[in-house]
Amino acid sequence: MVVRPYWKGYLKLSLVTCSVQMMPATSEGEKVRFHTLNRQTKNRVLNQYVDTVTGKEVAADDEVKGYRRGDDEYVILEDKELENVALESTKTIDISTFTPRDSIEWIWLDTPYYLSPNDAVGEEAFLVIRDAMKAQDMVGISRLVISRRERAIMLEPRDKGIVLWTLRFGDEVRDEKSYFDAIGDEKADDELMPLIQKLIKQQTRDWSPEMVSDPVQDNLLQLIKSKKKALKKPARRKATSAETPQEPSNVINIMEALKKSLKAQSRSPKS
Repeated sequence: MVVRPYWKGYLKLSLVTCSVQMMPATSEGEKVRFHTLNRQTKNRVLNQYVDTVTGKEVAADDEVKGYRRGDDEYVILEDKELENVALESTKTIDISTFTPRDSIEWIWLDTPYYLSPNDAVGEEAFLVIRDAMKAQDMVGISRLVISRRERAIMLEPRDKGIVLWTLRFGDEVRDEKSYFDAIGDEKADDELMPLIQKLIKQQTRDWSPEMVSDPVQDNLLQLIKSKKKALKKPARRKATSAETPQEPSNVINIMEALKKSLKAQSRSPKS
């Protein structure tokens, strides 16, 4: 499946400029999605904008953006006016700052995109910017308008391309001290540590995308498959007795729990 570029524009560093394209690095297209239907007619139900006072449907030409300035008072902004305030970063990623990669913590990273040359002419400039950052373990900081809002972005060289990360705004990041300061200063029990470390070692596996599979998605697909099959050829379903899952017993002694875990791990074959 060919994916269209999410954005096209220019990557600029001082006087060096090249044409680039940006593609989403993640996808939600594989998720099971549902339409809302009318149970009686099986027809799709559509969303409509309705005037909150008159209750009447609003035509598309009458929809307009409004900024609230008081009770029932709004500043009206037309689409052309919004386009006129577009910044230069709408079409150009101008790298103004570089910073060490390890100085930006994970919590600031928001959404990843893949950045690549858009034509053969600009490929040389793209490669020299990429390799220069890679050689010094640096990332570029710039700004880009996405969905009419300017975002700070980070450019990180990766393999043959560049990963562009949108960065969260300052007021979106919460201080971890507010949540971790209540945890006591005591150290872990010296007798428990070797057992925990042994358990971690026994359960260590190489990373695989299967570790983040979605069982709910799989169950939904199986349910849809069975319903589609039933529509083609009705069949009687055999009654099955549902077993009630047993609740895990509370093991108060952590040492005993770890010993049991290690013993169970040693008996079970590694996948």
